[in-house]
Amino acid sequence: MSNQTLALDDRLYDYLLGVSLREDPILARLRAETSALPEANMQIAPEQGQFMALLAKLMGARRCLEVGTFTGYSALAIAQALPADGQLIALDVSEQWTSIARRYWAEAGVAERIDLRLGPAADTMHRLLDTRQGESFDFIFVDADKTGYRAYCGLALELLRPGGLLLLDNVLWGGRVIDPAINDPDTRAIRELNEWLYQEERVDLSLVPIGDGLTLARKLA
Repeated sequence: MSNQTLALDDRLYDYLLGVSLREDPILARLRAETSALPEANMQIAPEQGQFMALLAKLMGARRCLEVGTFTGYSALAIAQALPADGQLIALDVSEQWTSIARRYWAEAGVAERIDLRLGPAADTMHRLLDTRQGESFDFIFVDADKTGYRAYCGLALELLRPGGLLLLDNVLWGGRVIDPAINDPDTRAIRELNEWLYQEERVDLSLVPIGDGLTLARKLA
């Protein structure tokens, strides 16, 4: 028994996957292709994708937004969890990475549920607000440039409906958040975000030690 979260060694992690991960074969192949890229460390863990998909199902999410799509694994996991008339707006700046995503979305039969918009995410989020789409999203996942997180969160809270869920990836940042000797811009941005959200009275909050740390923030009425 333990009164704090267990540390997972490789054997225990493999056991966790072996008794819980039900990864769609298309997701598995996308993850395998992504693992060969130099930026493979940007890929979320498969158990995190499954966890986020379960959250989307539990809350009956129909309208979702993703900030940072990369090769499309998280977008695919979420889109598969949506009803047939659900929609995920996916934001990214890379045509190269998202061209991989498009192939797998089409193969999985969910391409019509995903509206990919290339360009700076904050600009697109502002346009959504300008076109009266504030408080219209059920579920927003942020996994993009870390120095932009604070701005993305502020915009996301305007876009989320009351009761909607904001998810933020990499909030433990490989443990670097607790190392006082590390003060690069990304690490500082994650620290500042975590501290800001802890004080933010508009949300219920939980930081879950899955993957590289995942914050769940539920917007209050």
